[in-house]
Amino acid sequence: MDVVKCRAGFCVLFILLGRMYPLAREEAGLAHGQPKRERMRIICVTKTPELRERLRRLFPTEASQVDHEPSLDRTLERFEDTAYDILLISSVAIRAGEVDGVEMLDVVSARSPGTQVLFLAKERDLKLAMSSLAAGAYQYATLPIGDNELKLLVEAAMANRPPDVAPLPAQRGRPRARMQDLVGRSRPMQQVYRQIRQAAATDVAVLLVGETGTGKDLAAEAIHRQSAFSGAPFVPVHLGALPAELVASELFGHEKGAFTGALERYHGRFEQSKGGTIFLDEIGTLDERVQVSLLRVLERKEFRRLGGKRSLHADVRVVAATNEELSEAVAHGSFREDLYYRLDVFRITLPPLRERHGDIPLLIDHFLKRYNRSFQKNVSGISPECIAALEAYAWPGNVRELKNIIQRGLLVCQGEVILPDHLPPRFRPGFKNRPSVTFEIGTPLHEVERELIVRSLAAAKNNRSATAKLLGISRRALYNKLRKYGM
Repeated sequence: MDVVKCRAGFCVLFILLGRMYPLAREEAGLAHGQPKRERMRIICVTKTPELRERLRRLFPTEASQVDHEPSLDRTLERFEDTAYDILLISSVAIRAGEVDGVEMLDVVSARSPGTQVLFLAKERDLKLAMSSLAAGAYQYATLPIGDNELKLLVEAAMANRPPDVAPLPAQRGRPRARMQDLVGRSRPMQQVYRQIRQAAATDVAVLLVGETGTGKDLAAEAIHRQSAFSGAPFVPVHLGALPAELVASELFGHEKGAFTGALERYHGRFEQSKGGTIFLDEIGTLDERVQVSLLRVLERKEFRRLGGKRSLHADVRVVAATNEELSEAVAHGSFREDLYYRLDVFRITLPPLRERHGDIPLLIDHFLKRYNRSFQKNVSGISPECIAALEAYAWPGNVRELKNIIQRGLLVCQGEVILPDHLPPRFRPGFKNRPSVTFEIGTPLHEVERELIVRSLAAAKNNRSATAKLLGISRRALYNKLRKYGM
């Protein structure tokens, strides 16, 4: 208790100094001909936007910019775009986040030395407050906090802010949050980024495997953009959307009169992508005749237009994608084995969204920024209740499904925050639509058990008691299994 009183005394001293210091600092700056500072930039990392609204009342908008971030996991992403003067973070947000909050403060302190960190702690979290000071926080205050004390705390921190310091380069060992248009900092996505860099350094065929909506097209483009072919065209071909009788002509082109309706010569996608990359999506839909022609391209680097007599050189990089297991198609005789091995030289598996723990908030922020511009809206965030519902969902449609949901939420939202009512009915409390799970014969038992637990957690919206009841086991047995599978 004496420690708390001592710190409170220091806080008052800092506040008194802070009230005197801004004027002296401004006068000193003007005396040396320095320009006045830009607007004060504050970010509040709290469960609700209430603190942000209070700060906006306390500090005029023409003199300050106050942002809100409900998720601790997305805070570092914010610092990639904005150099904040003040970071206000609550102990409640620290405890709710998936990442280590004190470790995150260490990164902020190193990444943005000019940012003053103010820690707002519940009385029971004073030990956590002390840890935050050791990690680089400037000051802390106990909650609840009044408007006058809050204003003085921010003013003192701003007054004692170090001279403008440029952000440091990104730490070498820090997981990257995106690659091209792929977004995610989870461990599975870090593996994808590594494999993309490896694939880009070669010209071998790449096979992208993953469920529908996992971003195989974005991964293909990322490979192209980072490769030696990046200066040439990237040509995507969605084979599943083409009529079977037109696939060969679309890929290899045709000569005039090659078939009824061929009124002039057509340069196919392989010619269009000369020197670059051709991306063949849904490769498993090719019929056998086209498979033979594609095999020739991969083996001999040549092809012929339909109706043509001259072989053309195929100076292209081939990236293919599938949402099914091609080895099964080979076993059933619907896909050529020799073509399969020619395509499956370098395989990259795109993880489903339900396995990308911590990436949903990053993706939400990415889509909000994109569609705010597209729809000329000003939605600043999404409520914690929405994030909890989205993170508990199984995501059969993966990232594409999440993108569509954020688009819908942004369109129907009339305020600044997306609320549960703005989400589709399946995310609202009380909606009854229990999903089913199907397994193929031969699936290992431990994979079946783990997937059942994942789906049951999603169906129960992460409620452990309800999940145990769905599975017909005790809570203790459920926790043992969660530890067993590292969940």
